Amino acid sequence: MRVRILQHVPFEGPASIARWAEARGVTLETTHLYRNDALPDPAAFDALIVLGGPMGVHDEAEYPWMGPEKTLLRRTLEADRPVLGVCLGAQFLADVMGAAVHGAPHREIGWYPVSFTDEALALPGFADFPSELEVMHWHGDTFEVPQGCVPVGASAGCANQGFVHSRRPIAGFQFHMEWDRETAAALTENCVDDLAPGPFTQSTDAILVSEDRFEAMNTWMFRFLDNWLLARSRADATASAS
Repeated sequence: MRVRILQHVPFEGPASIARWAEARGVTLETTHLYRNDALPDPAAFDALIVLGGPMGVHDEAEYPWMGPEKTLLRRTLEADRPVLGVCLGAQFLADVMGAAVHGAPHREIGWYPVSFTDEALALPGFADFPSELEVMHWHGDTFEVPQGCVPVGASAGCANQGFVHSRRPIAGFQFHMEWDRETAAALTENCVDDLAPGPFTQSTDAILVSEDRFEAMNTWMFRFLDNWLLARSRADATASAS
């Protein structure tokens, strides 16, 4: 399996997704948009994962790579390749699918639990997930649920924490299960202005409280990717062989 990563800033990479790929024998290649890397054709990968970043989906005048990135997302969806968007990536995905992306009532930064919906927990990607999971957040925008998708869940600071298509391999998470402590530390250094006091903004010390907390969260990132991507790939391969 060939998974392509779209990375928007140097300090927010695939983190535990890279460890998952290595452990599962998955080929992982990264397109660094901030370096103006050439975008691939959808035929060059089997799945696409779009990472986060501090910019907004409507900032095309400031970031000229955004227009071509949205075109790639549309083409990938048309090719029925699996797509996972995380935070900004989920907002891009919602945008190209016709859903509104807008500012949230509050910034949500730090460790906060997400309560998953019954609709999401019934889908294969969330097999064995708990009804509530403490995860990392770092966002000031949110989105509406695209047509054909079910909401993933909610937190106290954000009513819409993601979406998953009920039939197609499309998912968007507002939160971060993929981050490790190193990535979170890089965000606290590079996006320090975001940490102004707010009702759902934690301190750097609270965010970086322990390595174990990140590792526990990362096990659920592995679980989702196993369920949503690898299991689907094996099922498709079995169907093709028969």
